Amino acid sequence: MAAVIGNPVRHSLSPALHNAAFEQLGLDWVYVALEVAPGETQRAVDAMRVLGLAALSVTMPHKEAMALAVDELDPAAAALRSVNTVVVRPDGTVVGHSTDGAGFVASLGAQGVSVVGRSVCLLGAGGAARAIADAVARAGAERIWVVNRTRSSAEAAVALAGDVGEIGETTHIREADIVVNATSVGMGGSDLPSDPALFRAGQVVADIVYHPRTTAWLVAAAAAGATPVEGLGMLVHQAALQQQLWHGQLPDVRGMAAAAERELAARGQ
Repeated sequence: MAAVIGNPVRHSLSPALHNAAFEQLGLDWVYVALEVAPGETQRAVDAMRVLGLAALSVTMPHKEAMALAVDELDPAAAALRSVNTVVVRPDGTVVGHSTDGAGFVASLGAQGVSVVGRSVCLLGAGGAARAIADAVARAGAERIWVVNRTRSSAEAAVALAGDVGEIGETTHIREADIVVNATSVGMGGSDLPSDPALFRAGQVVADIVYHPRTTAWLVAAAAAGATPVEGLGMLVHQAALQQQLWHGQLPDVRGMAAAAERELAARGQ
């Protein structure tokens, strides 16, 4: 049995994604959503051991607290001080991983887009943005500009990018090979995180927002001749990487994406 913990967590698409993957792989696993109150992260880890849970997904507000609650951290989780995946080894050791950034890189790869030697302009400096900054730097990006209203937050994201990271301005959107909206702007509405006049043909423009599937920002990017990448891909690919960590098999992301789309349609989203 596996679960996602968060608060709130009823809206999560994770049960649809993961149960589809278990069915596809023929695994006798079940995945549920468990609401865990803020401040109860350590007790959730203790409950894993008591109840025999094999794995956890972790969402807000527990990601940072989970980094302190587990026994070991993988390199990405250690750098981010944030965990979205928990694995229990056969010896009982509880290990925290972060698959968010790697999931983003994988979602680009599924569209034939490599970050190696490319310049990236990252809008936002929250948890998702930091994960992406860390992952695209590890994947070989040549330059990463972080654009954010709060300079201290931008500096934290830049630090994760190492030597290739720097504080950016919105004008860097025009220069970048890959532009990423790692904010929530555009979720459920028509707001734009940047001026679409800054887009140019030949760019890749990615959004982590997946409701709506095709945001107004991505529509504007496509109109300018850029290649749009929807946010659902990051969600699906990070979940697939969680599956691989839990039981060693990587599911077909197409089936997981189809399950997510069915769930969104059932919700009228």
